[in-house]
Amino acid sequence: MTVERLEFKAAFTADDTGRVEGKAWDFSSPDRVGDVIEPAAFLGAVGKSLPMLFAHDQAQVVGTWDAVSVEADGLKVSGKLLVEDVARAREVRALLRAKSVTGLSVGFMTKKAAPRKGGGRTISDLDLIEVSLVAVPAHPGAQISNVKELPMPANAETKTVEELAVELKAANDNIALVTKRLETAETALARPAIIGAAANDNNEPTAEQKAFGAYIRSTPHAPVSAEELKTLTVSSDPAGGYLAPAEFSTEFVRDLVQFSPIRAIASVRTTGSPSVIYPARTGITNAKWKGETQAQEGSEPAFGQAEIPVNEINTYVDISNQLLADSAGVAESEVRLALAEDFGQKEATAFLTGTGSNMPKGLFVDTAIASKAAAAAAAISFDDFISVFYDLPAVYRNAGTWGMNSKTLAAARKLKDNQGQYLWQPAPAVGQPESILGRPVVELLEADDIGANKSPVIFGDFSGYRIVDRLSLSILVNPYLKATEGITRFHATRRVGGAVLQAAKFRKMKNPAS
Repeated sequence: MTVERLEFKAAFTADDTGRVEGKAWDFSSPDRVGDVIEPAAFLGAVGKSLPMLFAHDQAQVVGTWDAVSVEADGLKVSGKLLVEDVARAREVRALLRAKSVTGLSVGFMTKKAAPRKGGGRTISDLDLIEVSLVAVPAHPGAQISNVKELPMPANAETKTVEELAVELKAANDNIALVTKRLETAETALARPAIIGAAANDNNEPTAEQKAFGAYIRSTPHAPVSAEELKTLTVSSDPAGGYLAPAEFSTEFVRDLVQFSPIRAIASVRTTGSPSVIYPARTGITNAKWKGETQAQEGSEPAFGQAEIPVNEINTYVDISNQLLADSAGVAESEVRLALAEDFGQKEATAFLTGTGSNMPKGLFVDTAIASKAAAAAAAISFDDFISVFYDLPAVYRNAGTWGMNSKTLAAARKLKDNQGQYLWQPAPAVGQPESILGRPVVELLEADDIGANKSPVIFGDFSGYRIVDRLSLSILVNPYLKATEGITRFHATRRVGGAVLQAAKFRKMKNPAS
């Protein structure tokens, strides 16, 4: 999957014939937030025509970039302000003349990026969407180099700003009036024709309309009661159902999406950085018993670092504009719900079984967590639970939680003592968790089944697993990328990291190999 988030980076110049030229991105240095874009990332835009916007506002298209090239020192663009056809383009030209606008900014979707040491990213692949004229570029090296102005009408230079403002207001008022008339006409045309109503002034139905109404009412499939004869029914196709449009139900049928509740018991933090480094003490001092006259010996505690990188998960969804319109917003809500469920399931799985490569490091795969061997290779006993429980230090044991999948839970619940009594302790009250040896139990879907060389049970203080949130689920709606195909794209991105910070807080129950 590729991440596609609309981003803006910025710089430019312009001259007398209406053309604007400049460097849209400087390859020699990072921008103001530390991002570097490799030249190869822009190759897909070479030879294409891009919209020229003002300040990344989709409602302010002021021209077209008809030349895009990748050169040694940066991304070069050349285009034309539509000053003869677009009023806003003329206003922007005035800002260029006054040097109030001197920068260029690129708007793009990131496809591939890697964090840079010290902050920022190195972006190696992207989709260039547009280039905007801006006052302050994101990259200080992205500047307009030349502005060429088109010849002006003879009387244009003599008009004052106030006169131009009056003309602009009059034009906007005319546009609003025409828009209102069009809306009124479209509303009238959209009304369904009514049998018995004529298009003439006195609303007298024509002979054809009377004949059609009589035919509908006299057909053998017509409704039988006098009350129903007043209108067509849609209960069956022959009695009028052919004339009724299909209904888009507001109820969606969906399957249950299950995921482990690891977030509810782990330690969760937020960050604004691409990774978090935690100082760690890995050893204590070495004090020794000495006699009265014996010299002291020095010792030092050992220190280290634990780093949790922030990883990214992303996808996009294409949905037709017709479906979005016909569902009255229900389809978009379902897309957002589906993305939230999918991302929640994927990150919960990664927190437990993730490899640590481009994803969080999972709790069950961390080799630093000690294991306590079970008595049998293909079964568990209550004695095994006692061994794991007391193998954990008391300070962690008293805040511990058991974790296992549903199959292991079923096996644990069937355990009995020598008198045939079940050892499972039911919940003391409604809403309270069930427990083993007085500690609560959570169901972790990704845990191993009972089997040789497997670890079906984990016990410990789950605050020893740290989840770091960099960005909550972000859903960007992009109606422009595939507008000509009648499709809206939903880009979804989530940045999160996870790893075991204190392996000493956990113990695994592991079945022997045989």
